[in-house]
Amino acid sequence: MYLSPKGTKQLVALVLYFITATHSHAQTQQQNNLKLWYNQPASEWNEALPVGNGRLGAMVFGGIANERIQLNEETVWTGKPANFVNPQARAALPEVRALLFAGKYAEAQKVAKEKMMGDKTVWSTYQTLGDLQLDFDTLHQNTRDYKRELDLENAIAKVSYRANNINFSREIFSSAPDQAIAVRLTADKPEALSFSVNLSRPGNKATFEVAKDEIIMREHVGDGVGVKLATRLKVKLEGGTIKVSGGKIYINKATAATLLLAAATDYRGGDPASISGKQLSDASAKAYEILKQVHINDYQQYFKRVDLDLGTTDAVYFPTDTRLAAMQAGNIDPQLVKLYYQFGRYLLISSSRPGGLPANLQGIWADGLTPPWSADYHININIQMNYWPAEVTNLSEMHLPFLQFLDALRPDARKTAMDMYGVKGTVAHFTTDPWLFTETYGEPQWAMWPMGMAWSAQHLWEHYLFTEDKAYLKELAYPVIKEAAEFCVDWLVEHPETKQLVSGPSISPENTFKTPGGEVATMVMGPTMDHMIIRDLLRNTIEASQALKKDASFRRKMQNVLSKLAPTQIGSDGRIMEWTEEFEEPEPGHRHISHLYGLHPGREITKQKNPELLEAARKTLDYRLSHGGGHTGWSRAWIINFFARLQDGEAAYDNLLALLRKSTLPNLFDIHPPFQIDGNFGATAGITEMLMQSHAGEVHVLPALPKNWQNGYIHGIVARGGFEVDLNWKDGKLEGVKILSKLGNTCQIRYGEKVVNFKTERGKSYVLNSHLELQKN
Repeated sequence: MYLSPKGTKQLVALVLYFITATHSHAQTQQQNNLKLWYNQPASEWNEALPVGNGRLGAMVFGGIANERIQLNEETVWTGKPANFVNPQARAALPEVRALLFAGKYAEAQKVAKEKMMGDKTVWSTYQTLGDLQLDFDTLHQNTRDYKRELDLENAIAKVSYRANNINFSREIFSSAPDQAIAVRLTADKPEALSFSVNLSRPGNKATFEVAKDEIIMREHVGDGVGVKLATRLKVKLEGGTIKVSGGKIYINKATAATLLLAAATDYRGGDPASISGKQLSDASAKAYEILKQVHINDYQQYFKRVDLDLGTTDAVYFPTDTRLAAMQAGNIDPQLVKLYYQFGRYLLISSSRPGGLPANLQGIWADGLTPPWSADYHININIQMNYWPAEVTNLSEMHLPFLQFLDALRPDARKTAMDMYGVKGTVAHFTTDPWLFTETYGEPQWAMWPMGMAWSAQHLWEHYLFTEDKAYLKELAYPVIKEAAEFCVDWLVEHPETKQLVSGPSISPENTFKTPGGEVATMVMGPTMDHMIIRDLLRNTIEASQALKKDASFRRKMQNVLSKLAPTQIGSDGRIMEWTEEFEEPEPGHRHISHLYGLHPGREITKQKNPELLEAARKTLDYRLSHGGGHTGWSRAWIINFFARLQDGEAAYDNLLALLRKSTLPNLFDIHPPFQIDGNFGATAGITEMLMQSHAGEVHVLPALPKNWQNGYIHGIVARGGFEVDLNWKDGKLEGVKILSKLGNTCQIRYGEKVVNFKTERGKSYVLNSHLELQKN
């Protein structure tokens, strides 16, 4: 059983709470259902609370004598654009293929390592923007009634406590409309606030200007190979005095203070000091309460779209870390699942806004100058998982940064396809960054995988399926999808024995197999996942071309390729085969379960269409889990989605519990380990898939409802075809459905074995009872 570092103490605390709690105590401690809250400050970064406006983020520690607010801005990256295609790759491609077809896997891997991997000499990483530090006077001692919280309803973090008979309070939020972080400090006694404020950044290379009520911090990150940043802080006082000394601003005997922070880089051009200066000036012109209300209104227009209820227990009266520790010890807490679900939606709104960069491996929240895996954009599942909840949880706008990022990758992706493989279209490999590289480097085990663009292109089509925005399809989505499909069509080659088209050289991401000679290898011709991705991509491209009534000849070419593409195979033991042969697996519990792509996020394997593949997928998943699979947070989140698609609510629920018990930090961040945000997003998507699915051409309600969620509802989730769905259930059975038709499509809805169809009008709502009978309005 996994316990957080304070897990044992928390369990003891929980027992004491339940023994000593009285009815009146419970009433005074009753919490808003959508608050993360704690009775102590964060002792480390993994306990701090995140705020963000999509671009500008902060981690709030809630200290008493000292408050650290760690800052991030989405474009603070080292590195620069670079071309590092291996010049030998194109000529080596036929040689590697011939070796693989001959079964000489180890030799092929050696050639690929030497002649196909690029030499990436310009390194890049996401970095912290720095820290905002507050140091308080001696009044802030001997505190009681301490509380630190993050209210998901209004996206505001708050710290409050009582010391020396004074109630102190801090509010922190990051405003998207005003592009600034606001920190509001108050005391209920006049002239009780005295503290200092300063900015800092690791590495001791930043420069500072401090004058009157402002601080400006500048740096050219990465020793000049990266962006130039500027962070500006302004102090607004109510009462008291202000002075500057030693790089800090000192506030003395104020009643209230508002700190406003803006930041920018030159990633998109312009002078960051001027950009952040304008942002700060505009924000400073507004009263705090106006800033706050504008922030809340902007945030709630997205967050309030979905409401979930799974039931409540007395655990709601206790701090979040205590509840998590209790769940790790076996306690059932459905409201914590609700909190975790909405926390995932909160994180997406807070780390991915239109016009910005996509959410990275840590969203926008990363500490230090070298975060794990550079907090980059891994496109062999991680960034895709970040966006699984976007459409289904009614946050379609938050999908756009990823979709626009894929369009921005195209110029380099075209160049890599031609220079590395001699193939037209676009290709990308296992990772990229804001400098938009698509070349590959490193070890073939993870790097010889040309499906990054092809998988990512699925998201462009998915956005269309939910919105049916023809202008978007024509101008953004289809050009990107088509070029990815062009690569795949030209990339495939005929297998000399089967005469089927196969992909390669390629891998099943990060996994290995044993050759008949006992060597460990990774590359083959025709890995199952490649073909699942290509099949999905070509079918999507065909549908897109039909919707736009264009490219009929290319459509016919894709249809011909699909007819010759090697199919998904079931092995002798009933499992879906991961490679072209039934190799022995050195890691049978590997974290990647790539050969189930067709089950999720693809739509190749469904109960409606091919139950034999569905049964083989179940055996594949059971085998992985029986050998230790799901040991990373994101992998466990994927497994929740798999079981939801298998319509096994109990197994999906068990894996959701495993994620919370083994791979969740005190602040509800997911751990790989270490912290990696994709598990948060993947689990939120998975919970939605348990309650509603629409990938198989129908709105399937409650396909994987577990016994522990006997009574509840979810309102505002979205199905493909533009249907906004409200579901209510009681005693484990559907009570009623309300469907808002956004697009006027015919709706096919399923509950259990019952399926009904009805025509809809755009903008009109339809109510169905537990028997899927339409009710008159």
